[in-house]
Order: sequence, then C-alpha cells, then structure tokens
Amino acid sequence: MELSISGKKAIITGGSKGIGKAIARELAKEGVDLGLCARNESDLIETADEIASNYGVRVFTAVADTRDDSSISTFIDGAVSDLGGLDILINNAAAPGGLVMGPLDQADPLELINDIDTKVVGYLRSTKRSVPYMKKAQWGRIINIGGLAARSGGAISGMRNLALVHLTKTLSNELGQFGITANIIHPGATRTERTQPMQANIAHTQGLSVEDIERKATQFIDIKRMVEAEEIAYLAVFLCSPRASAITGESIAAGGGVGSAVFS
Repeated sequence: MELSISGKKAIITGGSKGIGKAIARELAKEGVDLGLCARNESDLIETADEIASNYGVRVFTAVADTRDDSSISTFIDGAVSDLGGLDILINNAAAPGGLVMGPLDQADPLELINDIDTKVVGYLRSTKRSVPYMKKAQWGRIINIGGLAARSGGAISGMRNLALVHLTKTLSNELGQFGITANIIHPGATRTERTQPMQANIAHTQGLSVEDIERKATQFIDIKRMVEAEEIAYLAVFLCSPRASAITGESIAAGGGVGSAVFS
C-alpha cells in the first residue's frame, strides 16, 4: 500500500532508542524527514547518523527534556525551522514501564510525579507547541505511545497511560476539524535494546536461563512471543498516513493479544 507520506516532516520525542527509534526508522523508509530529541546526546547522534546515511532523509536532532517547557519548545521550533514544517508528532519520551512499579509501601510519590510530568504533561507540552504548525497546514497526525498498563491493575505508574487515553480523545474532539487526527498505541511486552540485558539480569538473580525468563514473560500473550519494536512502528506509520484519516480518538492495543478482557 502506498502511504503517501514521502516528504512529510515528523517530530519524535524519545527518538534515540527503543520504540521511538523503530518508528523513526520506518518513517524514514517512507521518505519522511525527522526531528528527534532525547536526553542522551550520544545515543541521539548515533541514531540520527544511522538513519540519515541509510535512508537519505533529513534528520534534525536536539537534546531536550519534555519536563521543561523551554527545552521542548526550543527543540520543536528548531526542528520546524530546519525541516521546513511539521506534519506528524510522535509522543514517546518516557521511562519504560514507569518509575513506580513495586507495592504501595515502596511507592515514592515524587517518582510518580516525575512519571506523570514526563509522560502525561510532557506529551501535552509537545502537542501544544506542535499543533499551531499543523493547524496552519490544515493537516496533522498525533500518535501517543501509551502502554497496556492502562487496561490492568498492578503497577501504580500505569495510571499515566490511562490519563493519556483521555488526553488523546480530548485532542481528537478539538482538532479533527482542522484535519488533525490523534490516536494512542498501547504496546505490551516489546523487544527493544533494553530487553536482553534486563532479561539476563533477572535470570542471574533468579538462577534461571534467559529462555526461562522470556517464556514466563510471554505465557499470557496469545502469540506466545514478545512484540518487536518494529511491529509497533508499522502501526504508527500507517496511522500517520492519509490512509488512516478516518481513525482518530482511538486506543489501539499492540501487545500480541495479551489478556482476556473484552473491549467493545
């Protein structure tokens, strides 16, 4: 399917690693120029060089922190100036899994505030700065990367993903009239650069093999394996295209069929 997004301009927060990097790579394959930000400069430069050399698109980078209004505004304005516009926003910058994962008696309220400031308010900051450029063009795509913790209990930090569902639908309500869609993708257990070292550490701690750890982690996933970061990217890229113009305000799970709840 021809996606008709060659020449579009996309901003990706948290674009140096993991799902953000996978989305950047797939957008670049479609001929989309990129503005990438992250907090780690060396990872950011490495990713930008790789994508630019392999796919021939323009890549603007800046170290930025979505918790800081000035930082994210400077990045977005700089990217728009360098790339010549803004059509797509991928909100992805966040601590994978969240900072408050343990039981209630170990939960640190300040870490939760940090989580929410980064992922919920951070997404709001980048969206607020990006939307005027999209309104001017009367076209735009906003993709929020959430997480399937929005649909189950068990991790206190999961509340940030549920808040993003509300933000996404609110954006859809307000911005649809300007040709701008907003959707949220909920990844589940997804393989990224962090997966192998993390599994190796858990395996060492528990005296198990890495294969045992992955088997336990995927036993309740219908496809019986982890989702690859590229598979999240394929969905995101489709939602960025004109082919997905009728899809907005939606929460889309991409976790391989994890869980048994029914969502009508």
